[in-house]
Amino acid sequence: MLVPVDIVNLFKNNDKFIIATHMSPDGDGLGSALALSALIEMLNKKTMLVCRDPIPYQCKFLPGHEKFITLDKLYSSVADLKPYNLVLVDCNDISRVIDKEQSPEIYLALSSLNSVVIDHHETEKPFGNIRWIEPDAAATGLMVFYLIKELGINITGEMAINLYAAIAVDTGHFRFNNTTSEVLRIAATLVDAGARPAEIYRYLFESWSEGRFELFMKVLNTLYKENGIAIVKVTKDMLKETHTSLDDIEHFVNFPKIMGDIKVSILFNEIDDNYYKISLRSKDEINVAQVAEIFGGGGHKSAAGCRIKANFETAKREILEKLRQMV
Repeated sequence: MLVPVDIVNLFKNNDKFIIATHMSPDGDGLGSALALSALIEMLNKKTMLVCRDPIPYQCKFLPGHEKFITLDKLYSSVADLKPYNLVLVDCNDISRVIDKEQSPEIYLALSSLNSVVIDHHETEKPFGNIRWIEPDAAATGLMVFYLIKELGINITGEMAINLYAAIAVDTGHFRFNNTTSEVLRIAATLVDAGARPAEIYRYLFESWSEGRFELFMKVLNTLYKENGIAIVKVTKDMLKETHTSLDDIEHFVNFPKIMGDIKVSILFNEIDDNYYKISLRSKDEINVAQVAEIFGGGGHKSAAGCRIKANFETAKREILEKLRQMV
């Protein structure tokens, strides 16, 4: 993978960076941002790590995760933001970082900065003065790995843990179709640099609370199947009953795909009354990103998401109408 010259020059020639990842952060966004921050600070430059939402429990083993600040803390220093460059990691649109309606002043402040995008999602938005998007990359963590190498910095143990976690999350711990020989070679390099695969796997995939397991059983009980499509749902009441949070539903969407006849798995997550966040996963070359884009979302060919303001039955019907043409 070739790192664009303007990306390299940006980090060489500037001194202050705000590194932001998307709302509802995951291991790739967080791990990539943390490794990038460490890289920049090794060049004797300053970074601020920003995420609108709290760090999920399963990602709190990532070295440096406590350095992330929320937007409300950034808000108090809006006047001091002008010297900074904004770097979006694992997303390519400012609306994935901050809600304009909820925080209009900080949205405008961030949007006015010189901006850089480092991302691997197939669905692109026009945001960013400098854009580095690699849809074929299995994870944004791979891109940061190559950037570290290009800048001639040795990968530290903490960088290795963050990047290995980033890659592990977006490859389903090396189970998905995006697990190439390149991915495995880089993972081996990161292990040599200090990443511990068994420990990282345990934190990411085997750290469920009893409440989360109870929530999982409730979600499975909502299963609906139709011609290769599986749908499950999580509601606000389920979260309340099990004393869990939205962090706890991560990876739930992948489980219905375990069934051999299921080609597309969908999770409906109730955000508010008549408002659902929808996660889609697929196999057999079905491009769910195309469906997500219809509803204003996006993502990857086999992993995408969107939001629909409608009651559950209406949202379900609209999604199924589009998917029936593909499955």
